Amino acid sequence: MKTLERLNKTLESGGSSTEEALTFFDELESVNLDFMIGRWQGAEFPTNHPMDGLLEASGWYGKEFIDADHVHPLLFSYTKDHQDIFKVNPSLKAMNLGLRLPILKNKAMKPIFRLMNLMSKTEETQARIRMMEYRQKVSATMIYDNLPINDIFRKIDDNTLLGLMDFKLVPQPFFFVLIRDKFVQS
Repeated sequence: MKTLERLNKTLESGGSSTEEALTFFDELESVNLDFMIGRWQGAEFPTNHPMDGLLEASGWYGKEFIDADHVHPLLFSYTKDHQDIFKVNPSLKAMNLGLRLPILKNKAMKPIFRLMNLMSKTEETQARIRMMEYRQKVSATMIYDNLPINDIFRKIDDNTLLGLMDFKLVPQPFFFVLIRDKFVQS
């Protein structure tokens, strides 16, 4: 089965186990830094992680890679046409709240997230990307400036990535999908 078909089948079925997601991740090709440049729309890849549901409930749009030293790791949007995309400064306190309070995953919490995110808006980049080894492969890795988090990327196809968030404070990896935003040039 082709990797994109496999991804879609997994998402349609509601996700997979962490072990299955790691196996899938390990089978994928590495990507270089140039491949990452641009804006990407994100989606969760459920694996029964404590963060599953949190990004969707919070209005997460995706990520934007300007160059190797300038990355916006958190883009948010609250309109269906995504004409309101804005950048947010990541916060360890917000991450910890999201992990500890499952109620935040409820879509009814979206107005609270919107207010919190609007208060955290920034135009400053909050991460960078480097080639790093993870699970025996060297691939583009996003390093947050102020959080103990690395996001490692692997290629599903020329416009789709599987990302793995390695958060020092949570042993289980969090998975997400990025799809190249074809309508915006960085």
